[in-house]
Amino acid sequence: MSLLVIMSLLNGLTLAALLFITASGLTLSFSLMRVVNLTHGAFYMAGGFIGVSVIKVTGSWLLAMLAGGAVMAVLALLEEKYLLRWARGNDLIETLISLSVAIIIGDLVLVIWGGYPKTIEIPAMLSGVWTIPLIDMVYPIFRIFMLALAILIIAALWLFLKKTNLGITIRAGVDNFEMVSALGINVRRLFTIVFCLSGFLAGVSGVVGGTFMMLVVGEDWRILTLTLIVIIIGGMGSLGGTIVGALITGLVYSFATAYIPEFSLFILLSLIHISEPTRLDARSRMPSSA
Repeated sequence: MSLLVIMSLLNGLTLAALLFITASGLTLSFSLMRVVNLTHGAFYMAGGFIGVSVIKVTGSWLLAMLAGGAVMAVLALLEEKYLLRWARGNDLIETLISLSVAIIIGDLVLVIWGGYPKTIEIPAMLSGVWTIPLIDMVYPIFRIFMLALAILIIAALWLFLKKTNLGITIRAGVDNFEMVSALGINVRRLFTIVFCLSGFLAGVSGVVGGTFMMLVVGEDWRILTLTLIVIIIGGMGSLGGTIVGALITGLVYSFATAYIPEFSLFILLSLIHISEPTRLDARSRMPSSA
């Protein structure tokens, strides 16, 4: 096995971890609220740039990650409560609102932080490399941390959705929204909580992604595209599906970038086109009740 293959595999796993953190919140809000939140990529980018400023002031990477997530959760709250809530049920207006907010956030980031690329310095305790046995290849410790963080978030979301009353209610809303509404549950509160969680995870992933690679104005649209691909491949509202979608997207994008970078995004889009008929065909073969 060549070093390029091994490196592409490791880079794909690291990218998959980042995409899962980014997509996990969006898939919940998408499946529950039926809103294609085009602001999600802007939350990622703005969260990363906020992390840059917080680190300059405090020197704490952990505080920067939490601050990026918290500020994006507040922005998500404002967007849902004062904009999206009043357009509920009108898919076109909701999409246009989220698109407008994304453009505004992008312009504000450009005004506040400028158009030059920025990176977040890796914290001292996560710097350095790990030498992989047998193949004598080094791998950054921070990327191992990214994998561990993604696994931790998977476990936390699983416990939240499976073991808490609020999480069970959210799962019920994803599966049967009409039933949850009929039971008298405060649906608006449910929407707000899920949307804030989505914004928080996007902001956290922005700081993590800004440490893993550069933060660039306009990066929000690339991240949004990859995140939507993850959701389409994995399925809406499915934590396991999001994991699978992130792995497929991360690995395919990494290998395509290494070998045929000009067609990396085209290959991912083709993968969606191939997988969707297969999914529909599997549904059509399900036996009927008759």
